[in-house]
Amino acid sequence: MKVLAAGVEGSNPTLNISIFAVFVLITLVIVFRASRSTKTATDFYAAGHSFTGPQNGIAISGDYLSAASFLGIAGAIAIYGYDGFLYSIGFLVAWLVALLLVAELLRNTGRFTMADVLSFRMKQGPVRTAAAISTLAVSFFYLLAQMNGAGGLVALLLGVSGTAGQAVVVAVVGVIMIIYVLVGGMKGTTWVQIIKAVLLIVGAFVMTVWVLGKYGFNLSALLGDAVAHGGKTGEALLGPGKQYGATSTSQLDFLSLGIALVLGTAGLPHVLMRFYTVPTAKEARRSVVWAIVLIGIFYLFTLVLGYGAGALVGPETINGAPGKVNSAAPLLALALGGPILLGLISAVAFATILAVVAGLTITASASFAHDIYVNVIKKGDRSAAKAEVKVARWAAVVIGLVAIVGGIATNGQNVAFLVALAFAIAASANLPTILYTLFWKRFNTTGSLWSIYGGVIITVGLIVFSPVVSGAKTSIFPSAHFDWFPLSNPGLVSIPLSFLLGYLGTVLGKDRADEAKYAEMEVRAITGAHAAQAVHH
Repeated sequence: MKVLAAGVEGSNPTLNISIFAVFVLITLVIVFRASRSTKTATDFYAAGHSFTGPQNGIAISGDYLSAASFLGIAGAIAIYGYDGFLYSIGFLVAWLVALLLVAELLRNTGRFTMADVLSFRMKQGPVRTAAAISTLAVSFFYLLAQMNGAGGLVALLLGVSGTAGQAVVVAVVGVIMIIYVLVGGMKGTTWVQIIKAVLLIVGAFVMTVWVLGKYGFNLSALLGDAVAHGGKTGEALLGPGKQYGATSTSQLDFLSLGIALVLGTAGLPHVLMRFYTVPTAKEARRSVVWAIVLIGIFYLFTLVLGYGAGALVGPETINGAPGKVNSAAPLLALALGGPILLGLISAVAFATILAVVAGLTITASASFAHDIYVNVIKKGDRSAAKAEVKVARWAAVVIGLVAIVGGIATNGQNVAFLVALAFAIAASANLPTILYTLFWKRFNTTGSLWSIYGGVIITVGLIVFSPVVSGAKTSIFPSAHFDWFPLSNPGLVSIPLSFLLGYLGTVLGKDRADEAKYAEMEVRAITGAHAAQAVHH
């Protein structure tokens, strides 16, 4: 198998594009059908609370299993073995935090967005603004990473070479995503995510069985072959430390990344917003259980796919491909089933990117329209609610265009920090504020603002002064040196500091907590009373 400048020998770009086009056409038809029932804000943001727990669970897995999960983790396991699989563990364990701490309570106390919950017993304007800024920051960095993934992968999957070709692909992905959100709202986006989740899990299952079949369904034989093809450091694939064990700093870095992944998921706005698409808190809980099962099964598949790519393709070929570690799964598909399987996996990879960016876009547009426009600019005026969906649609167009420009501008850059930054902001700015709001009676507006703004500023600041931006060969600015913060992911420092800031803001702030509102919130959180009503005061 030869890796060429514009792709892989044996790949058929025309076939790949055709399969992708069929997926887009089918999903567009579904989105247009869903649009017939999208009239009110509840329809646009929460799909009219019409999805069942299992349906929403499949959609959550579709929203959560991004290109990083499918392509990045398989590649990380192929190159780094055990250390790569620890990403899967972190992403999966994170759902237990979401299930036990936030899913049911958020569904009961909010209406459309995270800010509904955070501002329920606080001063509406300042807290909604802060929550919206945090939501937009997380969504923007996550969007950039996905758009970058689209541009970078296309060189391998479709044989498109050059910056201009990749820019066109980023633009096409962005335009399709905008259409999904504009036309179908949350209902259309949810169906796209359900279809994508089914395709992804079925595709990964077929490849997993295929790989194991080559080794007589003997996992030990597969691992042994991966070690044999791993070169001088092949033995290290089966134990911890190949990627993160070299120094005490790298070990701390892994701990920091793990904490950000585990705690960040429960604060990701596009994941939290999915809890509002079901009719009751019980269904929200069922949807998370379904998501945990599906995501867990998928991450077990990545173990076989990763070691399979290491054994059947080899680390040198993977690292020499245009997408480097991200190319492991497509190259494995080519090795197993030739151009047709590669074409199908290419389509699944693009479906993955499309579904995730659509979910992120609707979350960001909802946050702007519902939190900023209706509740801050118009101060909850009921007449403004009529224009809310129109504002959300315009916001989706603007956010989509910004994502396209950002994706093209940062194409080819080190994008790992974008995903890390999104999770770190979610874990630092959002999660402490959510937990304090739900469980601490004394928590007040000052505490909310300190933990949200403090979390965003500390996280972004530490990333800027870390090795991902300067001082290392893989940095954005490798020749510059302002990397005084040694860790690539700031979670180990930023998350405790954000919890501390929330505590200090509450203790030192002069505003009193509204105990009556807290009591009302507690009743809603536990019983689900008035859960579907607007959250205004």
